[in-house]
Amino acid sequence: MAPFARQEMEEAFAHYQAEAKKAGKSGDWTGWGACFTEDAEYYEHHFGKMKGRQVIVDWITETMKQFPNDCMTEFPVDWYMVDEERGWIMMSVINRMDDPGDGTNHEEYNWTLLHYAGNGLFSYEEDMYNPAEFGTMISGWLKAKKAASAG
Repeated sequence: MAPFARQEMEEAFAHYQAEAKKAGKSGDWTGWGACFTEDAEYYEHHFGKMKGRQVIVDWITETMKQFPNDCMTEFPVDWYMVDEERGWIMMSVINRMDDPGDGTNHEEYNWTLLHYAGNGLFSYEEDMYNPAEFGTMISGWLKAKKAASAG
């Protein structure tokens, strides 16, 4: 028997997504951080490993208020899988930039792995992606933004 019911994991995941959506728009990542256990671990392949809810919230708050990250405000989930036997959720997240002013879409994907700990909380997140692909996407977005402002 699985340690957690799929429905419980799905509800926690839906809440996590809703909090990410709010945080992307507001810049306040506190509610998103509250989706993690106090001793959660976070492995972000570009920024490294972190431990503790407050450390994670402080890091993402600071990171996402810096340009151009502050213009990446939407993180819709393209697809996901739930492994209720092991407590894992794997997803493909779209990291979408704001409209540069010309109506074009600039986004890049990453895979995120979450481990469910119960009580609506996650104890682990790992974000996997190629930073070079993000760099290419950001360069295209900056060019489009410059062209739109000059036009």
